[in-house]
Order: sequence, then C-alpha cells, then structure tokens
Amino acid sequence: MRAELVEFGPDSDLLVWRTGASLVASTATVGGGVGVRHWLLNAQVPHDYARTDLGAHAEELASALALRGEGVVMFTAAAVRRVREAIDGDVVVEATVGVTRPTWAAAPDEVTDQRPGTVNIVVFVPVRLDEGAMLNAVVSATEAKAQALFERRIDGTGTASDALCIVTPLEGPREQFAGPRSRWGARVARAVHAVMLAGLPDS
Repeated sequence: MRAELVEFGPDSDLLVWRTGASLVASTATVGGGVGVRHWLLNAQVPHDYARTDLGAHAEELASALALRGEGVVMFTAAAVRRVREAIDGDVVVEATVGVTRPTWAAAPDEVTDQRPGTVNIVVFVPVRLDEGAMLNAVVSATEAKAQALFERRIDGTGTASDALCIVTPLEGPREQFAGPRSRWGARVARAVHAVMLAGLPDS
C-alpha cells in the first residue's frame, strides 16, 4: 500500500490511502481508536491553522474525495509531498515528519503549544494482530520514534499533535505479540526508526 498524493490547493495537499476494509488502531482525533476503517488521510494545513471542528473539516475532505465508509483523518503542517517510506521485512511505514515544535511527553502543564508541526506515521503490517498486539505495536512504534529523536539530538519525544495508525488485515491467524522484541513488533520499530531518521534533519 502506498499513499496517493492529491493536490488540493496551497498548503492543502493530501495523502490518501484507500485501504479497503482493514483493522486499524489509530491515535488520530478523527477516526481514532481500534476498528474497521476503509481509508486514511494525512491532510496538510497551514502553519496558522486554527480550526477546532476537526470532524467537520474531515467530512469536507472525505466528501471532496468521494471516500466511502469509515476512515481516519490526520492533520499536519508538514509538507505531505515530502512523505518518507521505510520497509523492514514485510512491514511498510510511511510518515510525514514535522518537528518544528517538539515537546517532551512529561512537560509541565504550562507548556501548551499545540499548533500543527506534526509527525504522522502510518504502519502497514501484513498479518492480522489481535487488539492487544495492535496496541503493543502502537507502543513499539512510539518508542522507535522517540529513539530517533534522541539520536538526532532533538529536545522532545514528539510534538503535541502527533498521530499514528497501525493497519492490518481483517483475515488470517491472529498474532498475539507486537512488542519491540517480537517478530512483527521489531519490524515495526525498525521501520519507524528508519523513516524518522530519513525525515529528520541531520544532527
């Protein structure tokens, strides 16, 4: 599965994955959670983007693209045409890496900058994961993202608006493990680490 780039206007390009019915675990605000999804969007927005009705904006984009069924919409101020890809085994990862406003996960409450500057990651795993393994894959991917940021000497574990999707088939034997030392979790982690390094500035 590869992203389709849709030119949607100035600072408004879109990446579209038409996945068909797949099991997706996502941290996105729109379409997040664990369930069956039919498509994913990574939507570029201006750096001064201030809309808070993300669901309504997502519906506008899905309607314009004639997307049917349930989907996931992520937003970023990063240029989505600079999407990066990494493959490890049969795991494919595509990501847009925007870290102009990195933050630490355990920063104090007064750190409130949530303007777009986002890392959005989409991970395709070719085997069916059970729900526990789906969530473990989210953790493995997030740890690998933080590792890459650390290695590039970026002061943060991500940005305040990062989003992640794990996409697997609906059919097939269920895999129970996706931690960083399991077969599939290790591949997820290595591919996410590689795609982050490809998108980050050199230290």
